[in-house]
Amino acid sequence: MNYRIISKLLSVIVATLAVAFLICLGMGQVFDQSVREDGTLDEWLICSTIACVLTLVFVMLGRHSGKKLLRKEALTVIGVGWILASVVGALPYYLILEEASMADAIFETASGLTTTGASVFGNLESIPTSLLFWRCLSQWIGGLGVVVFFVALLSSLGAGAKILFSNESSGHSTDIESGRVQHGVLQIMYVYLGLSTICAVVYHLCGMDWFDALCHMFATVSTGGFGTYNSSVTAFNSPLIEWMVVLFMALGGTSFFVMLRMVRGDVRYVRSNTEFISYLVIMAAFSIVITLILLAEGTYGDFEEAFRLSTFQAVSLMTSTGFSTADFQMWPNAVHTLLLAAMIVGGCSGSTGGGTKVVRVVVALKMARRQIEHAFRTRVVRPLTMNGRVLDKDDQDNVMNYIVLLTIVCVVSVPIVSLFQHRLSFEGAFSAMLACLFNVGPGFNEVGPTQNYSYFSEAAKLFLSLLMIMGRLELYAVLVLFAPSLWKRFS
Repeated sequence: MNYRIISKLLSVIVATLAVAFLICLGMGQVFDQSVREDGTLDEWLICSTIACVLTLVFVMLGRHSGKKLLRKEALTVIGVGWILASVVGALPYYLILEEASMADAIFETASGLTTTGASVFGNLESIPTSLLFWRCLSQWIGGLGVVVFFVALLSSLGAGAKILFSNESSGHSTDIESGRVQHGVLQIMYVYLGLSTICAVVYHLCGMDWFDALCHMFATVSTGGFGTYNSSVTAFNSPLIEWMVVLFMALGGTSFFVMLRMVRGDVRYVRSNTEFISYLVIMAAFSIVITLILLAEGTYGDFEEAFRLSTFQAVSLMTSTGFSTADFQMWPNAVHTLLLAAMIVGGCSGSTGGGTKVVRVVVALKMARRQIEHAFRTRVVRPLTMNGRVLDKDDQDNVMNYIVLLTIVCVVSVPIVSLFQHRLSFEGAFSAMLACLFNVGPGFNEVGPTQNYSYFSEAAKLFLSLLMIMGRLELYAVLVLFAPSLWKRFS
């Protein structure tokens, strides 16, 4: 294990947070004209100083690290990096808000950086503007991934950058046509920045002020779900804004590789992308079916309202954004089942969305169909294709192994959540686990769209924070940290 190169890369993550803290301090002074911002200057300077000192410590420890980055070091940097970022990023909450414990602060930071959107704070209007801005900005930073940002900036990593990118994101470095991974990641960042700019401008033109437009852009493009009001998007009382949020949530759940091809005008690639087409079809099916159920049950009498609210919630939960425009806990139980399915399916691979990912669901269904056919036609051999290419056995095994491992984590995590928060109903414990592990945010019953996680025990908050990070990094980068052989000094 090359601990020096790990320290070197961790210093970049902490330095990024130090810069972000200073930006939030400045934005608080620009946008806030009330007493809410009084008394936060010292706390922000303390947070920035601590982050800068930690950066220097990691830089000193990382001297003469060399350039060779093995897979084990890459996984360690990713796993430890996100945990470290959640702890350092918790400092503003802990120092500024008197009622916030360290567990509260870590939970809120992990929720932001992993774009989960679960919260322990119930009165957002009383939070200082600078801290509210950090709460939203953390999602945007985590959306594309702190690791992806510094992979793009550190050209000295060489081949190691490819390992970091493919493990931090849910896409694959082979999806970037360029031979230089840094150049390819920069292209993805340009798409992210472009989409963010367009989203903020559209929100402002639809009626939001610039602060709300920026904060909700951070939350939408990153599929994070943190807003600036307790009532979420309904605070704006604008169907137009709701439809624009639906559009940008759907784009946030789309693979960046697909969006990059869209920008290049490669319509043929987009039309032949199995995952993207399946993503749109599944999303539309959830929206339509939920609309029909709500109309049939008489929940809403107006078709436009029923369709708008159904589409909003289906897209919000499938992309793991977590915004809400209605209390879907009060909707029929059949709708709960569909929304739960949407949470499990999730967005596209290579996107900011959570969940199992559409590509894995489609591959698993194709494998199941092939096995059923093989039961009565044993001699038929059909290749399994995805996005126009044949998947080899390793690809298929990877999909099934991930789904099995994800299932095991879910089965083990539910009793742990129930143990730490023993008064939760089974539906509440299960949906809390699912909402955090799949980076969705809201769940059902005690953690429904009008509730939060403030009453959870300290242990439950820390465990759910770990689940958020595990889900964001798709399990492996966190689970390997518990393997003793990872830390031994051999290649």
